[in-house]
Amino acid sequence: MTESRIDVRDVPPRDRHPKIHDAFEALESGESLTLVNDHDPKPLFYEFDAEVEAFDADAYEVSREGANEFVATLPKK
Repeated sequence: MTESRIDVRDVPPRDRHPKIHDAFEALESGESLTLVNDHDPKPLFYEFDAEVEAFDADAYEVSREGANEFVATLPKK
């Protein structure tokens, strides 16, 4: 499985979701996007689960790596 990585901690909040959606859209089926964020991306998970048909919610993973570092894997079906 190929993986892409995007760190949005320095991206203005209003620009984060569009940037993440664009990066996810560019993936091929079976690839995943690793997201580094400064907070738990639970709202993004719910957004993807409801709106992005190609998002594999069952394989989604998130971990807290530090005080301001959450790493999530968003797999594409």
